[in-house]
Amino acid sequence: MATTPTHKRSGSSLQASVQAPLLLAIALWVCFTATILLPFLNLRGLGIAPRSVGGLVGILFAPLLHANLYHLAANTVPLFVLMLLLVLQAGRNWVQPFVLIWLGTGIGTWVIGRGGAVHLGASGIVYGLLTYLIAAGIYHRHWRSMLIAGFVFLTYGGLLWRIFPSTWFVSWESHLCGAVVGVLVASLGRQR
Repeated sequence: MATTPTHKRSGSSLQASVQAPLLLAIALWVCFTATILLPFLNLRGLGIAPRSVGGLVGILFAPLLHANLYHLAANTVPLFVLMLLLVLQAGRNWVQPFVLIWLGTGIGTWVIGRGGAVHLGASGIVYGLLTYLIAAGIYHRHWRSMLIAGFVFLTYGGLLWRIFPSTWFVSWESHLCGAVVGVLVASLGRQR
């Protein structure tokens, strides 16, 4: 059996870790471009409209849709970084917490979100990943998880104040739901 040098294996491992976050970031930009180039499709209508049957579709699609270029840019970088850290922290098991955070944040926003508004953007997932990574460091007590938790708290911890109502155009409800769901998902991982 032939083996490859360690530096090649770790390089390919890092490359594999970057793939999913990069694909999600690309998907956000493709959806935004489609929203601009194909306005007749009314893609923003696929956001979360709280407590409406039609708004349920937003649980799946709202994180891919953004109101403007600033909104998209503000979500892309932290989403990429935090998702990459999730993949590095959880290894092959990153999909389950990510899906639970995506769906749980959407469901929570559908339940408690302001009526008459359509909630868009990936920021709820950003908050879910943020609190998941911090809580996982506390719950799992593994050196890598704790190191990632410390880095995330120092780098993105200042965002946590945005879980409270601030301005009418910010979906603090999705931020709050993401933050709560992130902690719950990390807690479920501890119980397993």
